[in-house]
Amino acid sequence: MTSTSTTTERTGSGMGLLAVLMPAILATVTASDMVNLMLPTIGSEFGASEAELAWVVTGFLLMFSVGIPLYGRISDRVSLRRLFAFALLTYALGSLICALSPNLAVLVTGRIVTGIGAAAIPVLSIIAVTTLLPPERRSVGIGVVSAGAGVGTAAGPALGGGIGDALGWPALFWIMLAVSLLLLVPALRVLPDETPQGSGRLDLPGGLLLGLGAGLVLFGMTRAQVSGFTDPLAWGSLLVAVVALVVFGVRTVRVDQPFVPPALFTNRVYRTGILVAFLAMIVNLGGLVFVPLLLVEVNELTPGKGALVMIPAGVVTALLSPWIGRLAGRVNARVLVIFGLGLIGLFSLLLSSFTGGSSVVFAGIGILGLSIGFMFVMTTIIGAAASELPPEQVGVGLGILQGAQFLGAGTGPAVFGVLVSARQQSGSDAINPLFSGHHGAAYSDVFLAMAVVVVLTLVVASRMRPTAAAAAGANDEAGAKGEAGAKSEAAAKAEAAPVAASAQEVNNVQ
Repeated sequence: MTSTSTTTERTGSGMGLLAVLMPAILATVTASDMVNLMLPTIGSEFGASEAELAWVVTGFLLMFSVGIPLYGRISDRVSLRRLFAFALLTYALGSLICALSPNLAVLVTGRIVTGIGAAAIPVLSIIAVTTLLPPERRSVGIGVVSAGAGVGTAAGPALGGGIGDALGWPALFWIMLAVSLLLLVPALRVLPDETPQGSGRLDLPGGLLLGLGAGLVLFGMTRAQVSGFTDPLAWGSLLVAVVALVVFGVRTVRVDQPFVPPALFTNRVYRTGILVAFLAMIVNLGGLVFVPLLLVEVNELTPGKGALVMIPAGVVTALLSPWIGRLAGRVNARVLVIFGLGLIGLFSLLLSSFTGGSSVVFAGIGILGLSIGFMFVMTTIIGAAASELPPEQVGVGLGILQGAQFLGAGTGPAVFGVLVSARQQSGSDAINPLFSGHHGAAYSDVFLAMAVVVVLTLVVASRMRPTAAAAAGANDEAGAKGEAGAKSEAAAKAEAAPVAASAQEVNNVQ
């Protein structure tokens, strides 16, 4: 990719780069669920059923899940500037189609086009931060970009519901059209146009198999959330997805230049990070989906007010993200991941125990703790993966990592949704003995199940240890810094004035 020196000349301190990446990822992640609260209005206008309306969300998410690993791989061969410009223009085109939709079919088509563009933004943003920023600023950059995704996920329903109620649902897409076009010019200025030196041919059949498998997993999970796993479309999609992924695996070990290099998975940190990201996202999205539902069904808030409870979590994580990123660059990755998972588990138990009353305070505190813990986990995992992988594997590696994270986002609500339905039908008391509410026992059980998933994730995360090469590299870097410091001190004693002048010149250049 681009050299650090070239990037520094273009972006200065990196603020220009982050000033483009964060709003871009914020807008695209917000778009994924900003229409959720407006679906009943759209259904009334177009005379559509709930199953038909689901495609407004599913169409976007399918393209998102298929596109993430593909964009990650293509970024090893096409410049970041061109890919980012293509993504923003495609996103703008899809938003325009949605805003002008005369019927549901056109709206779903627009959402599919929007998803094709939006899929590129998260993975390209992480790749840009990890490959363009200097190492000492990389962790902070990852934290800032991750905060954009966190805020967008939390704020999407609230912003969509508020703006949609005030201005009508087409206004959501006009706003996203304007945002994407406004970001295009600065993106062209700060992103490099150098073409990466990708080696060999691109295994397009392998990429399509991976995308097909990921897309069908998400579709099957989405259908299961609506109709249960007994729905033929749900289990049939999951079955075909398994077949596609198995064929993809066989192809990966047989072809000379597979879409995903098998060497990626020989790295324990990366291999463990994928599984931790998947499991942590299951819990995170479970909280982001079922806390608002709890507030609506148990606390009897309106959907708009229920979504407002999520806003403080997004704001706090955005404020903490630079500090979390800086910490992730200094502290052992396994320690921070386990700490973040501990926070997620603790606040999942809090939600399970104390959200049955009339107060919404515990729900707000619980989702805040979940969000902070998840920020610790993902910021650390992304930084660790980028540091462990060789440069030629960073694009595809981060694409697969984010693809696993996104599959977790689709799996969590589906699995927990089936659990909520089953527990509500049974009418039994909550399993958690600390839960004393008269309503919401099913939600208490879901949050308890989330805590159980966290325990399993902690077992997996305990195996996240840096490779010997990475540890040696860190020790060599520390030793080099110490040696440089000793030489500087000796030189200062021998040639105080000339060296001081030279040091001042170096500082001025930096």
